Amino acid sequence: MPRNHRPGPPPRVSVIVPARDAMPGITRAVTSAMEQTLGLSRLDIIAVDDGSADGTAEELDRLAADCPSLHVVRDPHPCRGGAGGPRNTGLARATGDFVFFLDADARLAPDALRRMVAMADQNGTDVVLGKMVSPDGRGVPKAVFRHNQLRTDVHSSHAYASLEPCKLFRRSLIERLRLRFPAHLRHGEGKPFTAAAYLNASGISVVADYDCYHLGPNPGRTAPGLAERVEAMRPLFETAARHTRTGTRRDAVMRHHIRRELCPALRALPREDETEVRERFLPELRRWALAHCSDALFQTLTAPERLMVHLLRTGRFEDLLSVVRNAKRDARCGHLVEKGSVYWLHPFFRDPDAEVPDACFDVTDRLPVRHHLAGAGWHGRSTLRVRGRAAIDGLAADPEEDRAELVLRRREARDEVRIPVDATAEDPARFEADVDIATADGGTPLRPGVWDVFLDVRAQGISRTVRFGGRHDDLLDIGTARRVVAAGPGLRARVTPYFTSPYRNLSLDIGPAPRGAPCEVTEAVWHPADKGTLVVAGRLLPPGTPARGRVLRLRAEHTDGRVHDHPVRFAAGIRRAPSPPGCRCGTWARPVDGDAGRRRPGDDGQGPARRARRGRAAARPAARRPLGAARRPYYAKPLMGRGEVTLELRVAPVRLLAAVRNRLGLN
Repeated sequence: MPRNHRPGPPPRVSVIVPARDAMPGITRAVTSAMEQTLGLSRLDIIAVDDGSADGTAEELDRLAADCPSLHVVRDPHPCRGGAGGPRNTGLARATGDFVFFLDADARLAPDALRRMVAMADQNGTDVVLGKMVSPDGRGVPKAVFRHNQLRTDVHSSHAYASLEPCKLFRRSLIERLRLRFPAHLRHGEGKPFTAAAYLNASGISVVADYDCYHLGPNPGRTAPGLAERVEAMRPLFETAARHTRTGTRRDAVMRHHIRRELCPALRALPREDETEVRERFLPELRRWALAHCSDALFQTLTAPERLMVHLLRTGRFEDLLSVVRNAKRDARCGHLVEKGSVYWLHPFFRDPDAEVPDACFDVTDRLPVRHHLAGAGWHGRSTLRVRGRAAIDGLAADPEEDRAELVLRRREARDEVRIPVDATAEDPARFEADVDIATADGGTPLRPGVWDVFLDVRAQGISRTVRFGGRHDDLLDIGTARRVVAAGPGLRARVTPYFTSPYRNLSLDIGPAPRGAPCEVTEAVWHPADKGTLVVAGRLLPPGTPARGRVLRLRAEHTDGRVHDHPVRFAAGIRRAPSPPGCRCGTWARPVDGDAGRRRPGDDGQGPARRARRGRAAARPAARRPLGAARRPYYAKPLMGRGEVTLELRVAPVRLLAAVRNRLGLN
């Protein structure tokens, strides 16, 4: 029965903590809820003791004695299943606007609930995922937590890969759907609950910039047997079918369960009793495969998964068990290239007795492409030279026949530009490509917009196109390469190569050249006599502008607010100025002609990143120099071209390990 409503406004969050023999972790878990910055007056902490015999009940009573917001519930009918029963008991007593399920061996970071509630309130979302971390390296979801997401859903994010219930749920959603946990399950009892909430939520938010939920130490639990896994899969498939409609969206959800639950269960078959496998498990697994794996979904599986699911759907259990037993051996089989397709040479491939269609072995679209961006910098006045390596795994390329291409695609348009790359004879995988901004599009300049860079890699008649740049040298800082280039007769364009967020792929942002920029920086080199002086050289814009009558100065602005002005002198059309005196750690923006500089737009996938990243500067001359006499050396590195009218200078300690690796060519 729900307890009496306490005086005052209802709590914002009901934190439900199921516990059975949870000492000593239960103290840390409950204390982490009590210490939330949201405030105890806005919390309703419900700890449900499920028949503990190790002192958990007594510890909960001790904590509750000094905390009116903590309520301890003794479950009169202890559930010997998983945490589902105690969670249901807590849900029946919850009064908060939101509900958070906290495991007894985990803990919340102090500001976790405040941040998650604010995210839900500001965006009107029903479920909020807080970033999860593990103290012992246990696998936690990573893709969904690459960046904050104000409002998304399971079809536009990686949220569905995280089905554990340690989330913030809007209680009105739970009550509207009458969601409860399967109390009889000992394994995976939280996944159907979370899946149903995801699929019916008005929106999902993600807090990724704060470690919200800390898992407890790995207790070394025994892996569930096949019977438990099959029992847990049943409500998952039923939930996904009940809350989705037939079509691509249902296929996307079912694909997750077939790849994450069904196929791993098939791989576990050899460890089980063979008679029970044939008579009890395989018939039910077959029904699920027939009911929930559409033909369109089937084509999206990997070749080993397609082979297993095909044999399961056709009821060929003997062949299925043979395939699973020999999976490691057969994974090393080679490939056959035939008429533009690549096939896995599994023993069943084109075996007349096996009668398995070729589609089960087609790996053309699954061959991994090994690619790496080694460098990107300006060559000449308007050409960006890109260097790297790329090869289709398992297929040898002929440098004469298999010519790869750099592919530029303009966002929100159908424009596509292909640029041949030059491979080296010594290493066909190594390439170099020149992107001339002024002539790349069939002899005309690239149009304004954001151009994403892809790589079309070819080998033995097979072509694979992949997004390029996500794998690159650690010290490569493409953000230093912004430049104003000639884009045709009398035309100039601002070109900014940058890495997207969060996947760090290479893109080019092309826009009109900024107006009012009095000059451009052409060089930044260290003074040969004074180690602490950086000499900056440049020219007035447009080229040929007379210096007579111009009053120029170089202003250095530190990120902490310090400002230094320096005179500029003209020498044969070149102006030079020394570095600011007394440089210390930080980033120095050096606007010209007194201009305060312009901040670059933040990167939301549509533009370049705002802050400079560490890496090699665009200009080679004396890009770094140790400063000071401290044991740990410092470097000063010009970040060329960070703004339309600015040069930035990064002064920071040298990362010794990275410097050694770079010197040895290990990066």
